[in-house]
Amino acid sequence: MMNPAHFLDLAETDHAALFDPGLPVWDALHHVRGYLDGLLKTNGPDLIHGEVDSRAALGPLVYIAPGARIEAFATIQGPAWIGNGTVVRAGAYLREYVIAGRDCVLGNSSEFKHCLLFNRCEVPHFNYVGDSILGYRAHLGAGVICSNVRLDRENVAVTSPNGEKLETGLRKFGAIVGDRTEVGCNSVLNPGSLLGRDCVLYPGTSWSGVLPDQSIVKTRITAEILERR
Repeated sequence: MMNPAHFLDLAETDHAALFDPGLPVWDALHHVRGYLDGLLKTNGPDLIHGEVDSRAALGPLVYIAPGARIEAFATIQGPAWIGNGTVVRAGAYLREYVIAGRDCVLGNSSEFKHCLLFNRCEVPHFNYVGDSILGYRAHLGAGVICSNVRLDRENVAVTSPNGEKLETGLRKFGAIVGDRTEVGCNSVLNPGSLLGRDCVLYPGTSWSGVLPDQSIVKTRITAEILERR
């Protein structure tokens, strides 16, 4: 159940070559750097085809597809690949090796690093997405963090539903978010989190491990109201 097709519709990315159907879905993260370097080299020096505001800051290895729009004060350090129709909003910060699909939203005060966003993925407000893969029409609410490093800095392991520890070989690995999954505001996806398709996580959730498809994670926060004296 850890293969790419379990979490992601590979027809909804132009970068399916990153995935090996016989290997766990996170294996793609090992190859993002080499894949994107090759893709940019193949496309040559003419990389900007979309709309880039003059007040945006772009590094030298940034591909902007036709119909994509980079708003004022966005920063794309690169290397990066921004797909057709995608909007990088004002104040977004894209560090190295970011691949965004078609019709995505990369939002204000959000930071992205070494990650892949499938088509129509929305990450619109105050998010951090590091060393992660977000599926088709996945949506992160405001303030969602994909935490990508363990506190002890050791390699990240995935805990399977039966409790088995699966080594990833990755020191930095945030989350896999399946197609159409909704993550509520101010949630934290701890290193090595895998969320299935069509899931909903309530706001304020701290999640670790593997979540089956079509699951709802209800996080209840109880408020105590006292009389002020």
